[in-house]
Amino acid sequence: MTVLLALSVALFAGLILSRFAKLVQLPAVTAYLVAGVLIGPFCLGAFNVEGLGFTAADINNKSFSIISDVELGFIAFSIGNEFRLSQLKTIGKQATVIGILQAVITTVVVDFALITLHFIIPDKLSLEAAIILGAVASATAPAATLMVVRQYKAKGPVTDTLLPVVALDDAVGLVLFSISFGIAKGLVSGSANVLSIVVEPLIEVLLSIGLGAGMGYLFTFMERFFHSRSKRLSVSVAFVFLTVAISMFKFEVLGVHVAFSSLLSCMMLGTIFCNICDFSEELMDRLDRWTAPIFILFFVLSGAELDLGVLADIIIVLIGLVYIVFRCMGKYFGARVSATLVKTTPNVRKYLGITLFPQAGVALGMAIKVSTYCSEFTTNPQVMQIGVIVNNIILFSVLIYELIGPFLTKVALIKAGEINPEGKSSARQKDKAVQDAAATNNEN
Repeated sequence: MTVLLALSVALFAGLILSRFAKLVQLPAVTAYLVAGVLIGPFCLGAFNVEGLGFTAADINNKSFSIISDVELGFIAFSIGNEFRLSQLKTIGKQATVIGILQAVITTVVVDFALITLHFIIPDKLSLEAAIILGAVASATAPAATLMVVRQYKAKGPVTDTLLPVVALDDAVGLVLFSISFGIAKGLVSGSANVLSIVVEPLIEVLLSIGLGAGMGYLFTFMERFFHSRSKRLSVSVAFVFLTVAISMFKFEVLGVHVAFSSLLSCMMLGTIFCNICDFSEELMDRLDRWTAPIFILFFVLSGAELDLGVLADIIIVLIGLVYIVFRCMGKYFGARVSATLVKTTPNVRKYLGITLFPQAGVALGMAIKVSTYCSEFTTNPQVMQIGVIVNNIILFSVLIYELIGPFLTKVALIKAGEINPEGKSSARQKDKAVQDAAATNNEN
């Protein structure tokens, strides 16, 4: 009962705040995040009144965390739908070059800035933490970006390039993070481990792609036995659930840690399905409508999880600001340079980098992985400090990025001419317009 009550409060809070956001022309995703902050443990949740908000205990409840896992799976599945061969023939090479190059440039730029800062305040920011944060900077939030694109029905060269680039970010970011994390662990222990730096990241990427591809072919095969729209929709939901569940398995083989990326797996699931199923577009449209409430819950819960306590540490704020500024520079100039190299349109060169600013789920996942690993070294304060710094910096940056990132994405797409400045009209207005047209026809 408590979980259902909390989820209903989260949905209502997100919906109500979205109405206020529309009045000031802010994206709905920003409203959902603000709603999460308001009902989170630092605002209404601090009163510990059941049903009023989310307490710290609620945030740590695994019943809520499963929502984030599932929603990220649906987000990745939807992004995989953007990798249609018909579209990739025209922008595939461009998106691939931009997706890889801008991520690498961002990591190099942030690494340079934070390593320099390390030499200025070595007792506050370790070299290992600086290297890890540089790799985390490559990740972009697919959820926030996709939400803005859907809400405003953005269409055009920037949007067509943006979605595949955001999708590639997860694969590139995962590899960069794994390599950087392996180097950092080698620096702490005094010896670099080739297994953790090269082999394990490569295995994770390949296995995730293989899992997604296999599930995609099985998914398409199973769809043939169902003909009604509702049953096909149910099969789609079941396969996303199943892919997310399987990707959570972790095990060890001959000393090699084997794991999957649910984002990569679900992305590949969507890619295979959309390319070999002839009615995939219609089904994806129905699935997008079905997942709308889960989207709202995901962002409200993400807002509730933001730790406002990190703002009390001035050093964390300082390092966080450096991280944010140089990551934005890396994303903007990285996208601009790579877009120029592949000779895209002027609008793509000018505005694509801005749409890559949002950062959340993937980066938080990387930070949690670092924090979990470092917490195992309870007798080594140096290693524990690395986890604390990385986690707090990412929490601070996510707080900033997720509140202003969607708005900047909207502005960039408006400037590029791919969003109507007035936004989308309401369903009620559309229904009234249809009724008026019908009445006119009857009179005639």
